[in-house]
Amino acid sequence: MSKAQQAPSNLQALTPLVALIGMLITSVWLFGDDSSYGPNQIALLIAAAIGSVIALYNGYTWTRIQEGITRGISIALGAILIILMVGALIGTWLLAGVVPTMIYYGLELLNPAWFYAASCLICAVVSISIGSSWTTAATIGVALIGVAVGLDQSLAITAGAVLSGAYFGDKMSPLSDTTNLAPAVAGTELFAHIRYMSLVAVPALVLALIGYVLLGGGESGQADMAGLVVMQTQLQTLFNINVGMLVPLAVLFALAIARVPALPSIFIGAMLGGVWALLFQPERIAAMASETGILASIEVVWLALADGTVVESGEDNLDRLLSGGGMSSMLNTVWLVLCAMTFGAVMESTGLLRQLLDTIVGRIKSITSLVVTTILTAFSTNVMTADQYMAIVLPGRMFRAEFRERKLDPRVLSRSLEGGGTITSPLVPWNTCAVYMFGVLGVSPLQYAPFAFFLLLVPLIGILYAYFDFRILRLEEPIPPGS
Repeated sequence: MSKAQQAPSNLQALTPLVALIGMLITSVWLFGDDSSYGPNQIALLIAAAIGSVIALYNGYTWTRIQEGITRGISIALGAILIILMVGALIGTWLLAGVVPTMIYYGLELLNPAWFYAASCLICAVVSISIGSSWTTAATIGVALIGVAVGLDQSLAITAGAVLSGAYFGDKMSPLSDTTNLAPAVAGTELFAHIRYMSLVAVPALVLALIGYVLLGGGESGQADMAGLVVMQTQLQTLFNINVGMLVPLAVLFALAIARVPALPSIFIGAMLGGVWALLFQPERIAAMASETGILASIEVVWLALADGTVVESGEDNLDRLLSGGGMSSMLNTVWLVLCAMTFGAVMESTGLLRQLLDTIVGRIKSITSLVVTTILTAFSTNVMTADQYMAIVLPGRMFRAEFRERKLDPRVLSRSLEGGGTITSPLVPWNTCAVYMFGVLGVSPLQYAPFAFFLLLVPLIGILYAYFDFRILRLEEPIPPGS
């Protein structure tokens, strides 16, 4: 006869989390930036195993635990396909000259004195248009990293500016999945949530831009212009550079604005990149092909989708910039997503995470502490589960009734979930968002985090609003104009 299921104790609920944090710290200490290429995944699976053993002790069957893991992983399958397709898109866009063209014109237009602020604003506009911080980083962000190389700017600050703009746009865009998810979990309307979110996001962006202007104000681009011109010349030698090369980018934006789902939009963008490569970059394809003829050219494009593009110009920095992409380049990210979702699913489906959150809710005494606790819990869930979606859904489920009981407008909850959950996800080195950004931009989260001003400011401003009870809406209060 099987043992009856029993609720986990606080000690049991904490054990997998403490074990995970300890292993992740050890992983970073032993392997440094390489910790995201295997060691962190092993840590997540071991922590999931510890949680499973505790669940078995509490009366759960392995079948029940496995079903929970399967459900958890299934939630991430859509994101996994998008991740793989983004890799394919980067591969064909490099081959087709789309990314090199963006780099070329970026070098033409940008100046070191305001480069960081401009990078942030460009990414903000693009991300609002397409509703995806990930796609923005993988396209415009990659190009701006290339421009930073040409202008001899800090890659860490550039990556921080890219993420600041990309996540601002993501939070202000009705096309964003997480921006839709937060109000849905909290029980409010999408555009009401966006307007309320802007009360925190806009001041955070303004302060971030001021910071980037100050960081770039001391830069003098005069010594770098020769290197900039050299890079432009090299780009023109390797690729056919003209405005027409940006058509795949325009098509991707148009599909996003038309609300075509992300996966087919990115797939179309990747395929169009392959066609553009065949039509406009025959010399580059010929340099990479093993033979001549149309079949050999198609083989190069096919491999760009699968394994990315390789450029051998003799200049190491340029080769690193223009080589990469392909679905295979995203397999490590997929590996981490699967391991993170396995750990999160074990924690959720066996009641371990709920026990932790229930303990937290029981100690809340005031409205200020409720809002602050929600923000911190969403961030903690990001740390525990390594997934921004779980950082919205789990705390949202736990705190929704408490917000209603305290007669707080559900927008306060949805904004708190975004501020502590989505916004902070790229700051947690083992989070899937951080690993993805590392894979795309080539800059470690530990390097860009101090300069991702928007990501740091949003939760802090949200906490300050709660402390001073500023624009914390009550259900019985009339909705202020413009909200």
